[in-house]
Amino acid sequence: MASKSVCVLLRRCLSSAAAAVPLSASHRSHRNAVFSREQSRQRALFPRVEKLEVSLQGPGVEGTLLVMNRGTSTPLSCARHLTEYHVESSVLALVDGELWPLHKPLTDNCTLSLLTFKDKDPTAVNEAYWRSCSALLGQVLETAFKEDLRVELLPSVQTPVSSGAFCCDVVLDPQLDSWTASEESLRSLTRAAQLLIQQNLPLEPLDVLPAVALEVFSHSKCKQEEVEKMAAESPRGIVQLYRCGDHVLLSSGPLVARTSLCSQYEVTALHSLGHGPWGLHRRLQGLSLPTQLQAHHTVWRKLRKRAEKLVEVPAPDMTLATSSAPSQSAASN
Repeated sequence: MASKSVCVLLRRCLSSAAAAVPLSASHRSHRNAVFSREQSRQRALFPRVEKLEVSLQGPGVEGTLLVMNRGTSTPLSCARHLTEYHVESSVLALVDGELWPLHKPLTDNCTLSLLTFKDKDPTAVNEAYWRSCSALLGQVLETAFKEDLRVELLPSVQTPVSSGAFCCDVVLDPQLDSWTASEESLRSLTRAAQLLIQQNLPLEPLDVLPAVALEVFSHSKCKQEEVEKMAAESPRGIVQLYRCGDHVLLSSGPLVARTSLCSQYEVTALHSLGHGPWGLHRRLQGLSLPTQLQAHHTVWRKLRKRAEKLVEVPAPDMTLATSSAPSQSAASN
Protein backbone atom coordinates (compact mmCIF):
# COMPACT_ATOMS: atom_id res chain seq x y z
CA MET A 1 0.00 0.00 0.00
CA ALA A 2 2.84 2.37 0.89
CA SER A 3 4.55 1.56 -2.41
CA LYS A 4 1.37 2.41 -4.32
CA SER A 5 1.08 5.74 -2.50
CA VAL A 6 4.65 6.67 -3.40
CA CYS A 7 4.05 5.78 -7.06
CA VAL A 8 1.00 8.07 -7.08
CA LEU A 9 3.13 10.79 -5.49
CA LEU A 10 5.83 10.42 -8.14
CA ARG A 11 3.34 10.59 -11.01
CA ARG A 12 2.13 13.86 -9.56
CA CYS A 13 5.73 15.05 -9.13
CA LEU A 14 6.65 14.25 -12.73
CA SER A 15 4.12 16.78 -13.96
CA SER A 16 4.84 19.53 -16.45
CA ALA A 17 7.04 22.45 -15.45
CA ALA A 18 4.02 24.73 -15.80
CA ALA A 19 2.24 22.94 -12.96
CA ALA A 20 4.67 24.22 -10.31
CA VAL A 21 7.86 26.23 -10.04
CA PRO A 22 10.56 23.89 -8.67
CA LEU A 23 12.37 24.85 -5.50
CA SER A 24 15.63 24.85 -7.48
CA ALA A 25 14.46 27.70 -9.76
CA SER A 26 16.27 30.31 -7.65
CA HIS A 27 19.36 28.10 -7.60
CA ARG A 28 19.33 27.79 -11.40
CA SER A 29 18.93 31.55 -11.70
CA HIS A 30 21.90 32.10 -9.39
CA ARG A 31 24.10 29.60 -11.27
CA ASN A 32 23.20 31.21 -14.58
CA ALA A 33 23.94 34.69 -13.30
CA VAL A 34 27.39 33.71 -12.01
CA PHE A 35 28.14 31.78 -15.21
CA SER A 36 27.12 34.74 -17.42
CA ARG A 37 29.10 37.20 -15.31
CA GLU A 38 32.28 35.11 -15.54
CA GLN A 39 31.75 34.46 -19.25
CA SER A 40 31.46 38.22 -19.86
CA ARG A 41 34.57 38.88 -17.79
CA GLN A 42 36.62 36.41 -19.79
CA ARG A 43 35.37 37.80 -23.11
CA ALA A 44 36.36 41.29 -21.95
CA LEU A 45 39.98 40.08 -21.75
CA PHE A 46 40.02 40.50 -25.55
CA PRO A 47 38.69 44.05 -26.02
CA ARG A 48 40.28 44.56 -29.44
CA VAL A 49 39.85 42.45 -32.54
CA GLU A 50 43.11 40.57 -32.94
CA LYS A 51 43.73 37.91 -35.56
CA LEU A 52 45.14 34.41 -35.24
CA GLU A 53 45.91 31.71 -37.78
CA VAL A 54 44.27 28.29 -37.68
CA SER A 55 45.83 25.54 -39.78
CA LEU A 56 43.27 22.82 -40.49
CA GLN A 57 44.12 19.13 -40.52
CA GLY A 58 42.09 16.20 -41.77
CA PRO A 59 40.68 14.68 -44.97
CA GLY A 60 39.71 17.28 -47.54
CA VAL A 61 40.91 20.27 -45.51
CA GLU A 62 44.58 19.46 -44.91
CA GLY A 63 46.68 22.61 -45.13
CA THR A 64 43.73 25.00 -45.23
CA LEU A 65 44.61 28.20 -43.37
CA LEU A 66 41.91 30.30 -41.70
CA VAL A 67 42.38 33.74 -40.18
CA MET A 68 40.08 34.02 -37.18
CA ASN A 69 39.45 36.35 -34.22
CA ARG A 70 41.42 35.75 -31.03
CA GLY A 71 39.28 35.05 -27.98
CA THR A 72 36.06 35.04 -30.01
CA SER A 73 36.29 32.47 -32.79
CA THR A 74 35.73 28.83 -31.88
CA PRO A 75 36.30 25.53 -33.70
CA LEU A 76 32.62 25.72 -34.69
CA SER A 77 33.32 29.14 -36.23
CA CYS A 78 36.05 27.48 -38.29
CA ALA A 79 33.69 24.70 -39.37
CA ARG A 80 31.25 27.33 -40.65
CA HIS A 81 33.94 28.50 -43.07
CA LEU A 82 34.00 25.02 -44.62
CA THR A 83 30.79 23.14 -45.47
CA GLU A 84 27.44 22.30 -43.88
CA TYR A 85 28.74 18.75 -43.47
CA HIS A 86 31.55 19.96 -41.21
CA VAL A 87 29.11 22.03 -39.14
CA GLU A 88 26.61 19.20 -38.69
CA SER A 89 29.00 16.26 -38.22
CA SER A 90 31.66 17.83 -35.97
CA VAL A 91 31.43 16.78 -32.33
CA LEU A 92 34.75 17.86 -30.80
CA ALA A 93 38.02 19.37 -31.95
CA LEU A 94 41.71 18.75 -31.48
CA VAL A 95 43.60 22.00 -30.97
CA ASP A 96 47.36 21.44 -31.06
CA GLY A 97 46.62 17.86 -30.04
CA GLU A 98 44.39 18.81 -27.07
CA LEU A 99 40.71 17.85 -26.94
CA TRP A 100 38.74 21.07 -27.33
CA PRO A 101 34.97 21.77 -27.11
CA LEU A 102 33.51 23.22 -30.30
CA HIS A 103 32.19 26.31 -28.46
CA LYS A 104 35.42 27.13 -26.62
CA PRO A 105 37.20 30.25 -28.01
CA LEU A 106 40.64 29.95 -29.57
CA THR A 107 43.34 32.16 -28.09
CA ASP A 108 46.54 31.42 -30.06
CA ASN A 109 47.75 30.34 -33.49
CA CYS A 110 47.07 26.62 -33.68
CA THR A 111 46.42 23.49 -35.69
CA LEU A 112 42.83 22.27 -35.68
CA SER A 113 41.20 18.92 -36.44
CA LEU A 114 37.42 18.46 -36.37
CA LEU A 115 36.35 15.13 -34.86
CA THR A 116 33.25 13.12 -35.82
CA PHE A 117 31.58 9.86 -34.81
CA LYS A 118 32.83 8.24 -38.01
CA ASP A 119 36.54 8.88 -37.53
CA LYS A 120 38.93 5.96 -37.67
CA ASP A 121 39.40 6.18 -33.90
CA PRO A 122 36.23 7.69 -32.36
CA THR A 123 37.17 6.85 -28.75
CA ALA A 124 37.38 10.44 -27.50
CA VAL A 125 34.19 11.41 -29.31
CA ASN A 126 32.31 8.42 -27.91
CA GLU A 127 33.47 9.21 -24.38
CA ALA A 128 32.37 12.84 -24.75
CA TYR A 129 29.00 11.68 -26.06
CA TRP A 130 28.47 9.34 -23.10
CA ARG A 131 29.36 12.13 -20.66
CA SER A 132 26.94 14.43 -22.46
CA CYS A 133 24.12 11.90 -22.25
CA SER A 134 24.71 11.61 -18.50
CA ALA A 135 24.71 15.41 -18.18
CA LEU A 136 21.41 15.58 -20.05
CA LEU A 137 19.93 13.02 -17.67
CA GLY A 138 21.07 15.09 -14.70
CA GLN A 139 19.45 18.17 -16.19
CA VAL A 140 16.16 16.30 -16.55
CA LEU A 141 16.31 15.08 -12.95
CA GLU A 142 16.88 18.55 -11.53
CA THR A 143 13.63 19.84 -13.04
CA ALA A 144 11.44 16.70 -13.01
CA PHE A 145 10.09 16.97 -9.47
CA LYS A 146 7.77 19.36 -7.70
CA GLU A 147 8.95 22.04 -5.33
CA ASP A 148 8.68 20.11 -2.08
CA LEU A 149 11.02 17.28 -3.16
CA ARG A 150 14.80 17.62 -3.02
CA VAL A 151 17.13 16.36 -5.77
CA GLU A 152 20.91 16.22 -5.24
CA LEU A 153 23.05 15.26 -8.23
CA LEU A 154 26.09 13.32 -7.07
CA PRO A 155 29.56 13.48 -8.69
CA SER A 156 29.49 12.19 -12.27
CA VAL A 157 30.22 8.52 -12.82
CA GLN A 158 32.79 7.70 -15.50
CA THR A 159 31.24 4.75 -17.33
CA PRO A 160 32.89 3.38 -20.49
CA VAL A 161 30.70 3.03 -23.56
CA SER A 162 31.32 -0.72 -23.34
CA SER A 163 29.32 -0.80 -20.08
CA GLY A 164 26.14 -0.57 -22.15
CA ALA A 165 24.56 2.37 -20.32
CA PHE A 166 25.40 5.88 -19.23
CA CYS A 167 24.71 6.74 -15.60
CA CYS A 168 23.67 9.58 -13.36
CA ASP A 169 23.93 9.12 -9.60
CA VAL A 170 21.42 11.01 -7.50
CA VAL A 171 19.93 11.36 -4.04
CA LEU A 172 16.18 11.94 -4.09
CA ASP A 173 14.04 13.36 -1.35
CA PRO A 174 13.66 11.00 1.65
CA GLN A 175 9.93 10.85 0.88
CA LEU A 176 10.88 8.70 -2.12
CA ASP A 177 13.23 6.30 -0.33
CA SER A 178 10.75 3.42 -0.64
CA TRP A 179 9.93 4.11 -4.29
CA THR A 180 11.00 1.92 -7.20
CA ALA A 181 10.68 3.34 -10.71
CA SER A 182 7.80 2.24 -12.90
CA GLU A 183 7.93 2.10 -16.70
CA GLU A 184 5.63 5.11 -16.74
CA SER A 185 8.07 7.13 -14.65
CA LEU A 186 11.01 6.17 -16.88
CA ARG A 187 9.00 7.16 -19.96
CA SER A 188 8.27 10.55 -18.38
CA LEU A 189 11.98 11.15 -17.87
CA THR A 190 12.71 9.97 -21.41
CA ARG A 191 10.18 12.43 -22.85
CA ALA A 192 11.74 15.28 -20.87
CA ALA A 193 15.19 14.41 -22.25
CA GLN A 194 13.86 14.18 -25.80
CA LEU A 195 12.35 17.63 -25.44
CA LEU A 196 15.79 19.05 -24.60
CA ILE A 197 17.24 17.20 -27.59
CA GLN A 198 14.65 18.70 -29.92
CA GLN A 199 15.52 22.20 -28.70
CA ASN A 200 19.04 21.82 -30.16
CA LEU A 201 20.59 23.52 -27.13
CA PRO A 202 24.31 24.34 -27.23
CA LEU A 203 26.54 23.03 -24.44
CA GLU A 204 28.64 26.08 -23.59
CA PRO A 205 32.00 25.39 -21.88
CA LEU A 206 33.67 27.72 -19.41
CA ASP A 207 36.95 27.14 -17.54
CA VAL A 208 36.82 28.92 -14.18
CA LEU A 209 38.76 29.33 -10.96
CA PRO A 210 37.62 27.21 -8.00
CA ALA A 211 36.25 30.32 -6.25
CA VAL A 212 33.87 30.96 -9.15
CA ALA A 213 32.70 27.34 -9.26
CA LEU A 214 32.14 27.38 -5.50
CA GLU A 215 29.97 30.46 -5.92
CA VAL A 216 28.03 28.79 -8.72
CA PHE A 217 27.23 25.82 -6.47
CA SER A 218 26.96 27.70 -3.19
CA HIS A 219 23.65 25.92 -2.51
CA SER A 220 25.15 22.40 -2.65
CA LYS A 221 27.73 21.07 -0.21
CA CYS A 222 28.08 17.95 -2.37
CA LYS A 223 28.96 19.98 -5.47
CA GLN A 224 31.33 22.20 -3.50
CA GLU A 225 33.30 19.14 -2.40
CA GLU A 226 33.36 17.97 -6.03
CA VAL A 227 34.67 21.39 -7.12
CA GLU A 228 37.49 21.26 -4.56
CA LYS A 229 38.54 17.78 -5.63
CA MET A 230 38.46 18.60 -9.36
CA ALA A 231 40.46 21.79 -8.82
CA ALA A 232 43.06 19.96 -6.72
CA GLU A 233 43.52 17.36 -9.47
CA SER A 234 43.67 19.90 -12.32
CA PRO A 235 47.21 20.77 -13.50
CA ARG A 236 46.12 24.39 -13.95
CA GLY A 237 43.93 24.48 -10.85
CA ILE A 238 40.78 25.25 -12.81
CA VAL A 239 37.33 23.72 -13.04
CA GLN A 240 35.32 23.08 -16.20
CA LEU A 241 31.70 24.21 -16.23
CA TYR A 242 29.09 23.76 -18.94
CA ARG A 243 25.74 25.44 -19.49
CA CYS A 244 22.86 23.84 -21.36
CA GLY A 245 19.79 26.03 -21.46
CA ASP A 246 19.43 27.19 -17.85
CA HIS A 247 21.30 24.21 -16.39
CA VAL A 248 24.92 24.68 -15.22
CA LEU A 249 27.01 21.61 -14.44
CA LEU A 250 30.50 20.41 -13.62
CA SER A 251 32.26 18.19 -16.12
CA SER A 252 35.36 16.03 -15.82
CA GLY A 253 35.94 16.17 -19.59
CA PRO A 254 34.72 17.77 -22.82
CA LEU A 255 31.09 17.45 -23.88
CA VAL A 256 29.58 17.44 -27.36
CA ALA A 257 28.50 20.65 -29.05
CA ARG A 258 24.70 20.47 -28.84
CA THR A 259 21.83 18.33 -27.61
CA SER A 260 20.53 17.53 -31.11
CA LEU A 261 23.56 15.31 -31.74
CA CYS A 262 21.56 12.76 -29.73
CA SER A 263 19.01 10.76 -31.70
CA GLN A 264 17.71 7.64 -30.01
CA TYR A 265 17.65 8.33 -26.26
CA GLU A 266 15.91 6.38 -23.52
CA VAL A 267 16.02 6.25 -19.72
CA THR A 268 16.12 2.54 -18.94
CA ALA A 269 16.45 1.87 -15.19
CA LEU A 270 16.81 3.23 -11.68
CA HIS A 271 18.85 1.21 -9.18
CA SER A 272 19.42 1.67 -5.46
CA LEU A 273 23.08 1.80 -4.42
CA GLY A 274 22.39 1.87 -0.69
CA HIS A 275 22.86 4.65 1.82
CA GLY A 276 25.83 6.96 1.48
CA PRO A 277 27.01 10.26 2.94
CA TRP A 278 24.21 12.24 1.23
CA GLY A 279 21.33 9.83 1.78
CA LEU A 280 20.01 6.95 -0.30
CA HIS A 281 22.20 6.89 -3.40
CA ARG A 282 20.45 5.91 -6.66
CA ARG A 283 21.85 5.24 -10.11
CA LEU A 284 19.69 6.26 -13.06
CA GLN A 285 20.76 4.67 -16.33
CA GLY A 286 20.04 5.27 -19.99
CA LEU A 287 20.90 4.38 -23.55
CA SER A 288 21.47 6.62 -26.54
CA LEU A 289 22.87 6.68 -30.06
CA PRO A 290 23.90 9.80 -32.01
CA THR A 291 22.22 10.98 -35.17
CA GLN A 292 24.92 9.44 -37.40
CA LEU A 293 24.70 5.97 -35.81
CA GLN A 294 21.08 4.89 -35.52
CA ALA A 295 20.04 1.28 -34.84
CA HIS A 296 17.16 -0.85 -36.11
CA HIS A 297 14.40 -1.31 -33.53
CA THR A 298 15.27 -4.99 -33.03
CA VAL A 299 18.89 -4.11 -32.24
CA TRP A 300 17.73 -1.25 -30.04
CA ARG A 301 15.57 -3.61 -27.95
CA LYS A 302 18.58 -5.83 -27.29
CA LEU A 303 20.75 -2.87 -26.35
CA ARG A 304 17.99 -1.52 -24.11
CA LYS A 305 17.67 -4.83 -22.28
CA ARG A 306 21.37 -4.71 -21.51
CA ALA A 307 21.12 -1.07 -20.40
CA GLU A 308 18.57 -2.06 -17.75
CA LYS A 309 21.16 -4.04 -15.78
CA LEU A 310 23.02 -2.25 -13.03
CA VAL A 311 26.31 -0.76 -14.20
CA GLU A 312 28.65 -1.58 -11.35
CA VAL A 313 31.08 1.31 -11.42
CA PRO A 314 32.45 2.59 -8.10
CA ALA A 315 31.27 6.03 -7.08
CA PRO A 316 33.97 8.72 -7.42
CA ASP A 317 36.35 9.03 -4.47
CA MET A 318 35.71 12.48 -3.03
CA THR A 319 38.90 12.53 -0.95
CA LEU A 320 40.85 15.64 -1.85
CA ALA A 321 44.20 15.24 -3.53
CA THR A 322 47.24 16.17 -1.46
CA SER A 323 48.10 19.14 -3.67
CA SER A 324 45.97 22.23 -3.25
CA ALA A 325 44.55 24.14 -6.18
CA PRO A 326 45.66 27.71 -6.81
CA SER A 327 42.88 30.15 -5.98
CA GLN A 328 44.01 33.54 -7.23
CA SER A 329 45.33 33.00 -10.76
CA ALA A 330 43.32 33.92 -13.84
CA ALA A 331 41.43 31.34 -15.87
CA SER A 332 43.00 30.58 -19.21
CA ASN A 333 40.09 31.81 -21.28
